[in-house]
Amino acid sequence: MHGDLHPANVVVSDGTLAGIVDFGDMFAGDPAWDLAAAWVLLPAGTASRFFEMYAHADEAAIRRARGLAAMKSLFLMLMGRNGDRGLPGGKPNWGICRSGGT
Repeated sequence: MHGDLHPANVVVSDGTLAGIVDFGDMFAGDPAWDLAAAWVLLPAGTASRFFEMYAHADEAAIRRARGLAAMKSLFLMLMGRNGDRGLPGGKPNWGICRSGGT
């Protein structure tokens, strides 16, 4: 498991996944963490294909991943809000996408 899969550790080129960086937190554990990251990071409608290819994506892991994906999404939105406010640990541009791209 990567252990720290979020937007800052994903390399995208022309809208396509080009790589993943920062393997310092890699560990063996619940595959639901990787599955949740896929739900958060992959374009809409593509997570199911990822789950089909993932070796440990049984129904129980997918159920756990749903909850973790919701938690990760909320956490990333809070990081974006903190970034907009200039608070420590915040990441501007990680907040909620608003209409008009602002």
